[in-house]
Amino acid sequence: MKAFVLSSSPRRNGNSSILAQSVREGLEESGHEVEFAYVDDFIRFFLRDCRECRKPDGECAIDDGFRSVFFERYLPADGFIAATPIYWYGASAQLKAFFDRTFCYYAASHPRSAEVTGGMLGKRVGLVLSSEETFPQVSASIVSQVQEFSRYTRSTFVGVVHGIGNARGDVYKDPLDPVASARRFGRDFFTRHATDYQLDTPRSGRVWG
Repeated sequence: MKAFVLSSSPRRNGNSSILAQSVREGLEESGHEVEFAYVDDFIRFFLRDCRECRKPDGECAIDDGFRSVFFERYLPADGFIAATPIYWYGASAQLKAFFDRTFCYYAASHPRSAEVTGGMLGKRVGLVLSSEETFPQVSASIVSQVQEFSRYTRSTFVGVVHGIGNARGDVYKDPLDPVASARRFGRDFFTRHATDYQLDTPRSGRVWG
């Protein structure tokens, strides 16, 4: 399977980036093809008004590296794992910009809108977080946002790895060992049990068989 791991922290050796690399290692251990990227390497601008910004042929006029990463790494991937530190009880601005910028390409005004929409559907989605605060609800808004993104794209939200730390490398000291959890998350990403039942979902009375 193909996976795309996206690290959105501005710190290359920050805690969420460490966890993202551990997910990558786990995926590779299981034989999956992995693309890894830092948002800061390819996003330079926020989303604009497409009605004013588009080129005459309908293509996005924002000139940075987002388009190539989106078409060549994100859309072909069977799984997507986003990593972010928790800033003000939400995701980093870089990760939010990544999600926002996808609109340029699935909007009906883009010439390849139908193709892009098809490529966005049906992925497995994971989330990797780091925070200084241990309050259980500190991650609630980000988890909810990614759950809704998964629902909107008819994707499967696989789960969350959350490490605690502030200074660089603090997650290595977290007694719950989120680095090992992230690696295991990567190894099991495409086989991990994940459900989102509706009232009429066909299911047995047993989870593990």
